[in-house]
Amino acid sequence: MTTLTAPTARSSASAFLQSINPATGEVVGQVPVTPAANIASVVAWARAASRAWRNLGFAGRRAAILPAGAKLVARCEELGLLLTREMGKPLAEGISEVRNCGLSMEGRIADIVAALEPDTLEDKDIRSTVYHDPFGVCAAITPWNFPMSMCHSLVIPALMAGNTVVLKPSEETPLIAQAYVDVLNETLPKDALQIVHGADEQGRALVDSDVDLIAFTGSRATGVKIMAAASNNLKRVILELGGKDPLIVLADADVAKAAEFAVHNSFRNAGQVCVSTERIYVEEAVADLFEQEVAKRAAALKVGPGVDEGVKVGPMINRRQKEWVLKQIESAVKQGARVLAGGAPASATNDNFVKPTVLAGLNQKMDIMHEETFGPVACIVRVKNADEAVALANDTPYGLGASVFGTDVQQAAEVGRRLDAGMIGINKGCYGAAGSPWVGAKQSGYGWHSGKEGHRQFTQPRVVSVPKQ
Repeated sequence: MTTLTAPTARSSASAFLQSINPATGEVVGQVPVTPAANIASVVAWARAASRAWRNLGFAGRRAAILPAGAKLVARCEELGLLLTREMGKPLAEGISEVRNCGLSMEGRIADIVAALEPDTLEDKDIRSTVYHDPFGVCAAITPWNFPMSMCHSLVIPALMAGNTVVLKPSEETPLIAQAYVDVLNETLPKDALQIVHGADEQGRALVDSDVDLIAFTGSRATGVKIMAAASNNLKRVILELGGKDPLIVLADADVAKAAEFAVHNSFRNAGQVCVSTERIYVEEAVADLFEQEVAKRAAALKVGPGVDEGVKVGPMINRRQKEWVLKQIESAVKQGARVLAGGAPASATNDNFVKPTVLAGLNQKMDIMHEETFGPVACIVRVKNADEAVALANDTPYGLGASVFGTDVQQAAEVGRRLDAGMIGINKGCYGAAGSPWVGAKQSGYGWHSGKEGHRQFTQPRVVSVPKQ
């Protein structure tokens, strides 16, 4: 078992947070819990370091951050194994997550610098320069499902913008987050990036502390609490929240490709992805074939520990999440859904695995069509036409991602344009081209990150105007 010591352990910790392998129940390692009473001091250290960090400018900050990219690539197999042991995803995906964070470092930094360069505006009388200045101290609070890349997507833009950062990763995956911070801190100045460990108490203390910006990725319920707490003194917030993403399969779709995508996007990372496909609306003309194709592919997926060869679907992150997913499946079946693949086990099993499950015969009144599942469950609903599909897809408070499949790309894009989501993919996932923001609509987000617009969310615009002579 590994014990890691956080940089914030200048303050003594009386307790340790254990990281449990969700596939085996074994203890992977532990980190000292940051006493909630000490978080104000951590933020004060970040505040004291902020002016020097800001004054380094883009070039100085780039020089301090960039070396971490090559180090992550060099250690991707070691850290990828740690990530898989701690979170459960297949090993190839764990290694890829670490490697991609490293490989993307240089390009991400370049994009951030380009986004934050001053803009000049002028009319016949005035020349204005719009600067993008750091807020000061950013609290970054990240989830467990992509435990390095979610840190990466918030920490790097915040740092490059000139903010100092206090990171609180999920209590489920503290070791890989600590390792990520340790790599960066090999070249960062003292206190530019700090990490605090713990659960809800530490999260609340950080949100209530003297930070200027809170960047959070996680559940809608927690996002609501953060926004309410931040409103007391109008702290800036960036909230990427949950989803209940729909897939619409039109009558002219390539059914095999639509089914392949549905299986990949419903069961990737055991369905523990904010943009997992959780609801599928398929036109009746192709519904029989689509259901058969999805069920066949789902049944072929190998379930097991992420370190095992050939595994495509790992465990739920913990027993609580497994029980939630099984409860949703059981409720849907009681309400009339048909199980085409997987389903709840006949008896309780002492592990965190859930078989990839395909449900058909659902309707919009069922609980599973409204509550975020965050597990390996694909729900298929038959619809008469695209209009019905759009109406049902939009019948949710969520609006993160969506996809539409159809051979007539223009028609599919027109259907996609009618969806209440922040990101819509046509014959693909919702991810956009390089430079696109990661953005949710409705209650799936408040603010956004990535891309030019997203990078600027980590800054305060400041306009300096002078009269023309």
